[in-house]
Amino acid sequence: MARLSSPGKLTRDSITGWFMAAPAMVLIGLFLIAPFLLGLGFSFTNQRLTSPNPTQFVGMENYSRLLGVGVLTLEPERETDGSIKQDTNGAISYPRIRSFTRNNPDYPHLDGMREYTSVTWGENQIVVLASDVVFLTAVVNTLSFVIVVAPVQAALALFLALLVNQRIPGVTMFRAIYFMPVVLSVVVVALLWRFIYTADNGLLNNLLGYMSFGLFQPVDWLGRTDTALWAILVMSVWQGVGFHMVIWLSGLQTISPDLYETADVEGASRWQKFSMITWPLLRNTTVLIIIVITMQAFALFAQIDVMTKGGPRDSTQSIVYQAVERGYRQQDIAAGSAISVVLFLFVLGISLTQRYLTREKR
Repeated sequence: MARLSSPGKLTRDSITGWFMAAPAMVLIGLFLIAPFLLGLGFSFTNQRLTSPNPTQFVGMENYSRLLGVGVLTLEPERETDGSIKQDTNGAISYPRIRSFTRNNPDYPHLDGMREYTSVTWGENQIVVLASDVVFLTAVVNTLSFVIVVAPVQAALALFLALLVNQRIPGVTMFRAIYFMPVVLSVVVVALLWRFIYTADNGLLNNLLGYMSFGLFQPVDWLGRTDTALWAILVMSVWQGVGFHMVIWLSGLQTISPDLYETADVEGASRWQKFSMITWPLLRNTTVLIIIVITMQAFALFAQIDVMTKGGPRDSTQSIVYQAVERGYRQQDIAAGSAISVVLFLFVLGISLTQRYLTREKR
């Protein structure tokens, strides 16, 4: 009778397995783990690529500069008689923000900050300040991109998967057409859509003008702060939806047709079959797709680099774009490393949250 080896004892098979896994583990260590640890160390220094000064340890200075946020409530200025002062246009006059953020001993925590946005609350003006306005814009843009792209792309991909998951003539051709954008490089797709969004003779403006019989006025989709990020979002959804359609399709094809036949016998409608059979059995596929889309959305870089370069007026900045911009183009390795660590914490936190919310409840 053969003896069972103890779990902690090395056997010939386990040693062989470790040897076979060793090359992959070495590559992962060299190209993933080591760079991350090196970047983590650089984020606590003032390291620059071409600086003649020696590298110094600065602690949390890079993180405080990136993540420094403050809120300032401004009360309206008043005349000598106590009435609210107004400018020539009738708008309420408020104190200058620079008087609070420049060497003001009463507000040392706001020193060096700049205005990010402001809202009016009654007579007062509430101003959100940031030590690094561009990075805060990149964080807000990235989170907004993730929040919109994840559900929209997942839902559209599921809709396409349901359409092509049928035994009809020519369905293979439609699957290939929907998947075709995935095969193309993101750079190529971004260049194509940049021509589509062109203000003068772009395809989108011409199409909308033709459909409105010339009433539609051309829009500079990538040159306006209120449309540039949305234009990139639409392009990103179009480019990636085919890949997630294939994942949905693989999940749909694992569902037994017998379940649908039973539902037909019971007189179930299409919606009842989807809500009671299809959707519950796609739970694991849903978790995978949401996590994959979220990771891809956080990695937003190529589209911005090709189409807008972060503009106009920093309205399309993203976290990854800022990491590359500062780490390589501005040669500020310390700031780029700190941004990368912040991105890692964002992704880790959201991934753990998604995993917790989509866990199997017993």
